[in-house]
Amino acid sequence: MMHAIVIRTRKRSGISGWQQRISRKELKKCTFWRSVLAETLGTFMVVVVVLGSSCLGNRTSRSDSLLPVLAAGCSVVSLVQCFGEISGAQLNPAITFALVCARKLDLLHGMVFTVAQCVGSICASAFFYLSMPTTVSNQMVTRVSSEANAGQALAMEIFSTFLLAFTIFAVDDRRRRDLSEPGSLAIGFSLIAGSLSAGQVSGGSMNPARSLGPALVTGIWEYHWVYWIGPILGAFLAGGSYEFFFASSASREKLVACLTCKDIEIVEVASVSHSSLSTATQNAARTRQPERKHEHS
Repeated sequence: MMHAIVIRTRKRSGISGWQQRISRKELKKCTFWRSVLAETLGTFMVVVVVLGSSCLGNRTSRSDSLLPVLAAGCSVVSLVQCFGEISGAQLNPAITFALVCARKLDLLHGMVFTVAQCVGSICASAFFYLSMPTTVSNQMVTRVSSEANAGQALAMEIFSTFLLAFTIFAVDDRRRRDLSEPGSLAIGFSLIAGSLSAGQVSGGSMNPARSLGPALVTGIWEYHWVYWIGPILGAFLAGGSYEFFFASSASREKLVACLTCKDIEIVEVASVSHSSLSTATQNAARTRQPERKHEHS
């Protein structure tokens, strides 16, 4: 007994598949704007928690430096449970970009979610800036360590975001087969691990929105590009490597279809025998033959 993954591909006509047209009907749906609000509010909460735990108090001891990391991980675990079924609780433009590239999220949701996440971060930073003493404003911004350079910080942001995004893609893959999978804990732990590994070099942002809000409010833009290029590149590499090499639906056909810009239709047949697997594969091949003839004509 085994799982059969049948992949069907077809050529695109115009803008289709993961590049869906921006539909007026989609913009009128309450579920769409509820998911946008979830991304805005979720990012707002994450940024306030991170700023509140990292900007206040004395960070001279190692135990004190663990507080922001633990606070960020715990907040992500709780918010994934709160908003996971509504918007996916991405709360990170880098993760959203990777999901769009992997065709797990359409272009409309990707663009609007990214704007919502940035707005949430800016509002959170402004709220924190106005609520706290002005002496803590310089601590709000993610900075490259004085003992490191921009290249080293970029490398650590790529690595830490790769770890986070790879975990998210793995959790999503397992949740589609087992809805009881407690994926939020794994995501929270990966965030903690990434923050601990990159914190002493780059600040362990792993989230362009988290860095954008404080930079905009305080006007400190030093090496800000590191916190966009690093997380986006790391998430992109993680999503591509997992989807095309480690996912349950990973195959050569799926990789070729993506590289040749074809739409992908994945059909998963659970718990089938070897004989039924061959039958399913033959049936999929037969269904592709009329499509090929139609394309030639």
